[in-house]
Amino acid sequence: MELTALTSISAIDGRYRKQVQHLDEYFSEYGLMKYRILIEIEYLLFLEKKKFFKLPGKALKHLSKLAEDFGPEDAQEIKQIEFTTNHDVKAVEYFLKNELEKSGAATAKEWVHFGLTSQDINNTAIPLSWKHAIEYEYLPALLNLNTELKILANNWKDIPMLAHTHGQPASPTKLGKEIMVFVERIENQIEQFIGIPFSGKFGGATGNFNAHHVAFPKTDWIKFGNEFLQSLGLNRQQYTTQIEHYDSLAAHFDCMKRINNILVDLCRDTWTYVSMEYFTQKTKKGEVGSSAMPHKVNPIDFENAEGNLGLANAIFEHLAAKLPVSRLQRDLTDSTVLRNIGVPFAHTLIAFRSIEKGLNKLVINDAKIYNDLDNNWAVVAEAIQTVLRRENYPNPYEALKELTRGNNKIDQKAIHKFIEGLKVSEILKKELKKITPHNYTGVSSFK
Repeated sequence: MELTALTSISAIDGRYRKQVQHLDEYFSEYGLMKYRILIEIEYLLFLEKKKFFKLPGKALKHLSKLAEDFGPEDAQEIKQIEFTTNHDVKAVEYFLKNELEKSGAATAKEWVHFGLTSQDINNTAIPLSWKHAIEYEYLPALLNLNTELKILANNWKDIPMLAHTHGQPASPTKLGKEIMVFVERIENQIEQFIGIPFSGKFGGATGNFNAHHVAFPKTDWIKFGNEFLQSLGLNRQQYTTQIEHYDSLAAHFDCMKRINNILVDLCRDTWTYVSMEYFTQKTKKGEVGSSAMPHKVNPIDFENAEGNLGLANAIFEHLAAKLPVSRLQRDLTDSTVLRNIGVPFAHTLIAFRSIEKGLNKLVINDAKIYNDLDNNWAVVAEAIQTVLRRENYPNPYEALKELTRGNNKIDQKAIHKFIEGLKVSEILKKELKKITPHNYTGVSSFK
């Protein structure tokens, strides 16, 4: 069968194609060719700028236009060359040499890929495409999601809610503050993430500029390589084998995995609040929650997000563990693995959108939240025993434990009866009676 969204084996290129098809520009075979062409052209122009040779104006314009307008037809032409060469990067080199001939600069052909090995191209093209994908797709999507969470947190900042530690009723909190827990965690990880450099390898067959140096021994090739990668927005790794060491890329994967774990935590908490009926969900005409049970409104967006985040993390884990490990100066295991970095990236973006969709469906169920607080007066025991400690009352913790632990009949009446039996002043009794599950919510850092 012809490959379509319906016949694709991968859900990314099938079911979720419409959501992530724009990632083709960074992670597809076409995208890799586009970035390889960009690097080869930029390198050729950099050599020309450093006066190793001279290109006519027509050729300069042609190369600049090719880098800017490179499209699927050009990629297909490279693929045709690869059928003969059986080498993808060499096919790019021959394609560019043909383009130089077309622009009347055939004498400059041998400066294409001068002194380089394939990984000088791959280990700059892939980091650059990764950098662009992070800056144009990942960080904007993550920041937008976190902004949505922050808006919800602010909207819900005054809503008291029963907390649950170990799944049991615990000291009350505010719903907005609980959302801010995730906002802060994500912000902290973003700060770490943006501190990780985008780096690449550029140094010839085994990282020493051997071919460059033997051809032009008086040129400072270290300085040349550093300047070239800086012009691309990348940091050049100073000591490498034939390939880059991928440590920075692995650091990105690990940080993205941590962020995804935070979002898994968010999804599971929100799913649980829905099951507890703290949230209801907006319905959409025509949608079905179950093929058998007409009443169902499932928290499917958070479930979908959790599944995609799990898939992404499984692949990020392998990428981060595998890529930094290579036998001696190079083996080929990184090649096929690198072609899959867009897969966890895509699953992650799909998850972001699912979470946003789910958040937009949430409706606060004030009555349920209020009733849960009202049915759990035992949670003010902490407050009462702490105030009594302040007053140096003997054994207050033990007294409250005796009253409340395992007792399911603790209500306002029982608490107030306990307070009345205390040998303390009437002023203190009045202070203690003002404490309720609804107002015993502490303080938070909302501005």
